[in-house]
Amino acid sequence: MKTTTMIRPATAADVPNILQLIRDLATYERAPNEVTATEEQLIEVFFGSKPAAEVLLIFENDVPVGFAVFFHNFSTWLGRLGLYLEDLFVKPEYRGKGYGRALLVKLAAIARERGCGRMEWAVLDWNQPAIEFYKRLGAVAMNDWTIFRMTGEALDRLAKERSGP
Repeated sequence: MKTTTMIRPATAADVPNILQLIRDLATYERAPNEVTATEEQLIEVFFGSKPAAEVLLIFENDVPVGFAVFFHNFSTWLGRLGLYLEDLFVKPEYRGKGYGRALLVKLAAIARERGCGRMEWAVLDWNQPAIEFYKRLGAVAMNDWTIFRMTGEALDRLAKERSGP
């Protein structure tokens, strides 16, 4: 049987598959119990009245084998939109077939079509195969930047402070 591959934007009907891919990614990233997203939340965030992100799915013979979640950010220095890749994942048993590269090629085309000045993403520092893959594509590690994150109680505490001097 001939293998067919297709990349397409996700629809609301794909949400169960998207959530499973998110769970698979969390397992790969050694955090399987940290996914709290629900199908209802994903429907709202991806397909609601104000979508916050977009999803591309890649299929092998009609089976979803990977995905990319992305959204636009903005560069004040460039004065242009950027494309931020939140998640890129291909199921381990489907790796080595060019699916990750195909998703990145599609994302780069979307970025250019939309006038984006750059495309960015983060990668875990222990994920050496991904780091080497990105470097082979021409991506440059931004080693002089540190990503900060605020969640839970810290976010709540800051939000409750009075703003302004």
